[in-house]
Amino acid sequence: MRIKQVDGLKVITGPDWPGVSYFCTTRVGGVSEAPWRSLNVGLHTGDNRQHVLENRQRVAPPSGTVVWLEQVHGTDVLDADTDAALAGTPVRADAAVTTRPDRVLAIMVADCLPVVLGSADGRIIGAAHAGWRGLAAGVLENTLQALQSRFIQRNAPSWRAWIGPGISQPNFEVGDDVYKRFVQNDAAMGRFFLPGKPGKWLADLAGVARYRLMQAGVQRVDVSPLCTFERSDLLYSYRRDGVTGRQVVLVQRDM
Repeated sequence: MRIKQVDGLKVITGPDWPGVSYFCTTRVGGVSEAPWRSLNVGLHTGDNRQHVLENRQRVAPPSGTVVWLEQVHGTDVLDADTDAALAGTPVRADAAVTTRPDRVLAIMVADCLPVVLGSADGRIIGAAHAGWRGLAAGVLENTLQALQSRFIQRNAPSWRAWIGPGISQPNFEVGDDVYKRFVQNDAAMGRFFLPGKPGKWLADLAGVARYRLMQAGVQRVDVSPLCTFERSDLLYSYRRDGVTGRQVVLVQRDM
């Protein structure tokens, strides 16, 4: 995990990935006022719309068009190579894939996991919004399948992923219903839940995501150690603040 400056913004990224540029923004470097201070990119958060649009302009890479989604904690995957990806109204989906270097995939988060997923050689990339609902329903598996469908078996590449900053296990309490939903079809998932208060569990969201990705056939999964809940100086957290902004993970194929 590295925190660095990109085009004047403080961003978080993971290991080098040949053919792929990706990073997660922080809350530093924008124009939004409290409680969204300052680089909020979420139009649905109650923030001043013009402030959010200015922030989105600041984070957009100099080349390529950012594909914003209407995220609904579902499992639909947008093919960002199509014209629908550039429609005026964002498509309702929680993941997107592309082979085009002029498409910039965007996933907004404020505790849920942003997941960058693609071929190890950077020929095709994807990004997914993975909260507990999306994870349980299979958003990561759906995204990988959308990527794999582009290749016939003999030309299939190896796959890798980066799980960006999200809420950590000590700060993510869920109920029995969430625990049962994960373990009912795979008892091994129980390792990612620690008992909390009566009827409650502490869930390792990143551990669940890494496990699901590797079970699906992803050979390499890197995980950011940063916790959104604990880093109020750097990251937005819905669980911590309630009314808050969103950071965004942006991923693009190199030209």
